Amino acid sequence: MFEDANEYSPQVSLQADVCVVGGGAAGITLALALIDSGLRIVLLESGGFKADARTQALYAGHVADERLHSPPDRYRQRRFGGTTTIWGGRCVPFDPVDFEVRNHVPFSGWPLTYSDLESYYPHANTLCEAGAFAYTIAEAFDRPIRPMIDGFTPPNFSTDTLERFSCPTDFGSRYRKQLADAHNVRVVLHANVTELCLTDDTRRVTKAKFATLTGVTGEVTAERFVVAAGGLETARLLLASRDSHGTGIGNRYDVVGRYYMCHIAGTIGSLRINRPTEAVWHGYEQTDDGVYCRRRFAVRTEAQHRERIANVVARLHHPRITDPGHGNAALSALYLARFLIPYEYAKRLFDENPTPPGTWLRHAGNVVTGFMEAIGFAIHMLRDRLLAKRKFPSIIVRSRANTYSLDVHAEQEPNPASRVTLNDSLDEFGMPRLTIDWRYTPGDIRSVRRMLELLAADLVTSGAGQFTFDPDSVEAEMTRYGAYGGHHIGTARMGTDPRTSVVDATCRVHDVDNLYIAGAAVFPTSSQANPTLTIVALALRLATTLREASSAAAR
Repeated sequence: MFEDANEYSPQVSLQADVCVVGGGAAGITLALALIDSGLRIVLLESGGFKADARTQALYAGHVADERLHSPPDRYRQRRFGGTTTIWGGRCVPFDPVDFEVRNHVPFSGWPLTYSDLESYYPHANTLCEAGAFAYTIAEAFDRPIRPMIDGFTPPNFSTDTLERFSCPTDFGSRYRKQLADAHNVRVVLHANVTELCLTDDTRRVTKAKFATLTGVTGEVTAERFVVAAGGLETARLLLASRDSHGTGIGNRYDVVGRYYMCHIAGTIGSLRINRPTEAVWHGYEQTDDGVYCRRRFAVRTEAQHRERIANVVARLHHPRITDPGHGNAALSALYLARFLIPYEYAKRLFDENPTPPGTWLRHAGNVVTGFMEAIGFAIHMLRDRLLAKRKFPSIIVRSRANTYSLDVHAEQEPNPASRVTLNDSLDEFGMPRLTIDWRYTPGDIRSVRRMLELLAADLVTSGAGQFTFDPDSVEAEMTRYGAYGGHHIGTARMGTDPRTSVVDATCRVHDVDNLYIAGAAVFPTSSQANPTLTIVALALRLATTLREASSAAAR
């Protein structure tokens, strides 16, 4: 059932077996997975069903370097459904290597293996509405599928792994009725959790305090608590709950908020393919049930170990949109319409640097020259993206010159100096706001540079083409847009040692018996993959843990 905290009496007390803080992908997944558990679930969500400017402003904070990170109230949504209300839908599982301790990746290694999570991925795929858990060409298709580049079988890269795309599914809308009909689940909207309170011995959370913007205050007492508030807000709540622990919950060793990762991403270079244009395919295939899938270049595990680099993937990509020299009417039309595109996508599509005089006119010339091409592209985007239930995932433009750039998406090394902290400014509830100091490392850049060198060599050796790039430009190109969007990872990381981690392998906070963390905050490493699918899989695993803990306590 759903309740609005604004409609409660001025002071209210709720009871539950499990209290979940946050109604995004992780929190909603947990609630769904516990519907038939017999446990009483209270899920506290700050927002309502729609975006609200005053609620969203609670996310505001400070960024140490605005060139490297977006404002903290961007890329995430403080409403029911969380950031799934605006995500792009890309679903990719982590690779087995991501869970390993790798000597060349500092602070790497999970306290669990890929096999510990593997059984939860298919259900996660279903919840994300990304079809079957099939992430290779052979698994996903029983028919011949066009290769990216005909005849190109690079020794250092796989080209048969896929990324699959959700609708993209807004978890709030998609699972609203299911939760409304669940007799053991209470979803409380407009309930802003301001503090977690501990027992005198600090071993257990006794209650979660919440408040509304209309002045209602309340608390939830429960046997177990789960914070599923996203990678940034989770750290903020732990750090701000400092009545019992002066430095915050789970922060005895000053780890909460550290090791903050996103992804290193950008577009770089020029790839000229020595094949007929029909021998190149960088677009999407659709499975029999309509799910969009796409190939990419992925560095093989053995090459990662040999070259001592992190996990990196790349996709064939169109030229930079801002440069009218591409001569493409569709890309120029996007440039001219850039002010209509949401911030989260415009930031990656368009350079923020001043453009040379005459750029607008040159783009307009491209549109006039290729008017029918621009019209066709507009119809495609209207029909297949804006109006379709399952949206076409991204911009795909075929190159008549058989020349492309590479879109790179790379794992970021865990770095304790990359962190979020509390500052002296307060929100409407008196909670300290965040300061975000996101940093990348020389190792991040070296991994991308070496990956590009390997791909260039494989292309030449095979005769498939030539990839050229300026090695000295890699750092600038991979940080042009700063930290990658909404991937807020690692601020309450998982591990066996409390001196370098916040939660254990079950996602329970070290030294607090009944407090768990759900979401990308617990990821020790970021992988090359977008985090949502693994967030959902880990939430399903946590639901199993909570069921088992409740059963054990009842015996």
